[in-house]
Formats: sequence, C-alpha cells, structure tokens
Amino acid sequence: MSVRHVTLEESYAECRRLTKRHGTTYYWATQLLPGVSRPHVHALYGFCRYADDIVDDLGPAPVAQRSEALAAFTDRFFHDLDRGRSDDLVLRAVVHTVRAYSIDPSLFRRFVTSMEMDLSIDRYGTWEDLCTYMDGSACVIGEMMLPILEPASESAVPHARDLGLAFQLTNFLRDVGEDLDRGRIYLPQEDLERFGADPAARTVTPAWRELMRFEIDRARELYRSADLGIALLPGRSARSIRAARTLYSEILDRIERNDYDVFSVRARVPLARKLAVAGAAARPLSARPRGAVRA
Repeated sequence: MSVRHVTLEESYAECRRLTKRHGTTYYWATQLLPGVSRPHVHALYGFCRYADDIVDDLGPAPVAQRSEALAAFTDRFFHDLDRGRSDDLVLRAVVHTVRAYSIDPSLFRRFVTSMEMDLSIDRYGTWEDLCTYMDGSACVIGEMMLPILEPASESAVPHARDLGLAFQLTNFLRDVGEDLDRGRIYLPQEDLERFGADPAARTVTPAWRELMRFEIDRARELYRSADLGIALLPGRSARSIRAARTLYSEILDRIERNDYDVFSVRARVPLARKLAVAGAAARPLSARPRGAVRA
C-alpha cells in the first residue's frame, strides 16, 4: 500500500489551525503580518505547540514515556531538517520555514532543552534560575521570529528576547492555578519567601497581592524594553507585534481587576477586544480617527 505524503500546503494549514486553536491572542495579531510572512510564523508556533503537548498533554503517561516521545520528536525534526524535507504533518512546514529564512537550528535545541526541564524541574529558586528556563522556552521564540520580521538592526535581538520573557511571565501569572494542577510553580521561590506568599494555599491574601504587584511590575518593565525593539521592525510587522504586546499586557490589567485572583478566575482578553485591537492596528495611520488608540 502506498503512503500518501503530506503536502506543504496541508502542513502550513495544520500549523495555522494549531495557532488559531491554542494561541488566539497570537493568532489574531499574526493576521496583521504580510501574507508572505504569516504562514512561517504559524509554523514556528506549530513546532512549539507540538513539543509542549508532548510534555503536558499526554494524559497519565509517565515521565519516562514523555521524555522518550520528546526525544523522538526532536530527533525526527533534526533528521528531516538535515535532509531538507519532512513527511510529518507539522514538521514539513517547520523545516521549510527554517531553511527558507536560515533560522539558526541551535535555537530549536535550546527550546527543547527547556521542554526537557519541565519533565524534571517543578520549582525555580531565583529569578535568574527561572530565566535560564525561559531562555529556551521564551527568549528563543523572539530570536526565531526576527529573520521573518526583518528588523532594521541587530540591536532588536535583546528586545525581542525581553518580549518573549514578558509574554511568558504574563502566562505564568495568569496560569498559577493551572500550573499548580500540574505540580509546578514558576514564580521564583525567593520572591515567594520575600513576600510570605504561598500559591499552594490558592487564597488571595495581602501577601499574595504584594507578590503579584511585584511580578506584574517586572513584566511591565520587560514590555517597555520590548517596545524599543518593536520600533525597529518594518510597518506591518511592527503593527502585528505591537498588537500582540498590547493584548498580552492587558492580561495583567485583568489580573489586577480580578484582585489578583488567579486561582478561581482566568484572566482573559475577550475576543471582541482582540478583534478591535487587530482591526485598529490594520488601518493605516492616516485612516484612523483623531484620538484613536494605536495598538
């Protein structure tokens, strides 16, 4: 029986589906990118989602099985990258994107290293320790994206890394309860001790509020650094990333409105707001009404 090979179009369509289903904020922001860039950004998301699902969504599978599955996925990716094509539904588009933009393969090694850390590490002592993890799980995403976004200067790199950190720290603050369900705490232990806060209690206390204010301030400082890099991107790319930055940072606003309750309430930016920000960012500046907010 002959095996039907996955087409490149099918692979990019699957990556787009994964992005729209699992990363709605990210997805709507990508709609602002030039059409030639959009599928490649979806491919990078597809790779990250695929690996993340192996780590977190294999049901009751033991750690050893998850580790083997992640290693097999990684080996297949680098094997297919070396030969220049893949028959995997997701990896075919990823391989095509990496080769089309000469994206450094070591970035993917760093990403997988952090995914491996999730299999064995469930606490981080200091902010520096957490940043070691986030180098592979967040910073490299910004670095992968830059060849596609085509910034005007290499000086955009540290700011792209900071945007990755800001996005992931925002996710960590929003998802404290969900991470507890997985047996993980991503907030630095030194910060928890400093404020006397205990996420395992799943209770909003004065100490918890102080901790969350501190971490939110840290995230906002990273967003301010990221803004310097966004200014170096060409028009449509800048509008897309700025829209994503706007929407992700609004998660922090909603955490504050919920009185820092990230245990019983999930901080969400409504779809209508996502569409409004994306729509405003898509309009040329000359077409925007006086006083319109720049997303």
